[in-house]
Amino acid sequence: MTQSLATMAYIGAAILFILSLGGLSHPETARRGNLFGMIGMTIAVLATVLGPRVTPAGVPWIVGALVVGGAVGLYAARKVQMTQMPELVALMHSLVGLAACLVGFASYVDTSVAYEGAEKAIHEIEIYLGILIGAVTFSGSVIAFGKLSGKIGGKPLLLPARHWLNLAGLLVVIWFGADFVGAASVEAGMTPLIIMTVIALLFGIHMVMAIGGADMPVVVSMLNSYSGWAAAATGFMLSNDLLIVTGALVGSSGAILSYIMCRAMNRQFLSVIAGGFGTAGGAPTAAGEAPAGEVTPISAAETAELLRGSKSVIIVPGYGMAVAQAQHTVYEITKVLRESGINVRFGIHPVAGRMPGHMNVLLAEAKVPYDIVLEMDEINDDFPDTDVTMVIGANDIVNPAAQDDPASPIAGMPVLEVWKSRTSIVMKRSMASGYAGVDNPLFYKDNNRMLFGDAKKMLDEVLLALKG
Repeated sequence: MTQSLATMAYIGAAILFILSLGGLSHPETARRGNLFGMIGMTIAVLATVLGPRVTPAGVPWIVGALVVGGAVGLYAARKVQMTQMPELVALMHSLVGLAACLVGFASYVDTSVAYEGAEKAIHEIEIYLGILIGAVTFSGSVIAFGKLSGKIGGKPLLLPARHWLNLAGLLVVIWFGADFVGAASVEAGMTPLIIMTVIALLFGIHMVMAIGGADMPVVVSMLNSYSGWAAAATGFMLSNDLLIVTGALVGSSGAILSYIMCRAMNRQFLSVIAGGFGTAGGAPTAAGEAPAGEVTPISAAETAELLRGSKSVIIVPGYGMAVAQAQHTVYEITKVLRESGINVRFGIHPVAGRMPGHMNVLLAEAKVPYDIVLEMDEINDDFPDTDVTMVIGANDIVNPAAQDDPASPIAGMPVLEVWKSRTSIVMKRSMASGYAGVDNPLFYKDNNRMLFGDAKKMLDEVLLALKG
């Protein structure tokens, strides 16, 4: 394949990637967006492998790597549960960062192309920044994987003078960067490059460890942005225009998504990085901290009776629905109610679950119609006219303390105002607090009912009662 043909293929792939991002902006076009992305990536890989920069001797190695990587990806796609998608995404981000680091070191020790003067300095700066971003992305994503999978607690680790530690690390990185660019030989430049890499790895660990469990959706989108910039830096190192464009698309879209997520939580991006709130989650409220009042339990049969007598129902899914894998039963209940003439809709909070769009993906998997799945801003005004609101495994995103308690850690966070409906039903296993470790006064309101138990089991009972 000639260089001009490879360039045309890259342009076509870049256009498909842009169309893919556009398609992923809405659930109804997400499948088409994924298809555009897969076609674009296939074109990009073929154009690279068959392009003029790959020698015939290198093709078997590349094909072997593609087979191994494709097999791992296929295995993950088949075996990973939907509840494990957030940690899988974080793990994939770490691989992008690791690739950027390895490519950076390989580019530095590669002497097949001689750079001189300003061109040499620019190439070394690209390598230095690429490894820096890649190392932060790699270690930060590994810690995010640990937190999302429960292997590391969600409570933020706030070291004394942590901001000064970060500042000192930045100054050291800049200092060694000057030594690296001015190094007389590869051997002389390797020492500052390795020191910078170690500092970047430690910074990635420190940064994500300081972020609390409640901010993890922001972390996922933030690491998505970092992985994009790492890919762009790799493109600069390899003089690959497609990698630069693709990395910039992912990096900028991830940054925009992080901003949207922060707005949805009434958080500043810098405050998330500086140290987010949240505990390991699931801890019962300490004695004396619970709001005055008692909870009112309800049975599955009584829940079915309330739903059957309603005209309007809103379902608010949360991470508990994902853990119980109850989305298919939720769809069956929705279908039964809609066949009875009941107006059923879903209210989705931007940070419901453990990653952006987590609930949308689960509902799409269960074949819930897209037109009844509404965002928080679209449905919040409808709760006063709603007969029954069912909250399935959500906590912090329906907590009235965000509006009523200025001292609450989630004060000011926009929430779904489910307590304004005539009756709200909250499904939980126990009275444990949410991922942010904040108690929820919703549980004690007069118009609220608590349906305790595993979400899948209890919803199966509700469905059986509805059909009976």
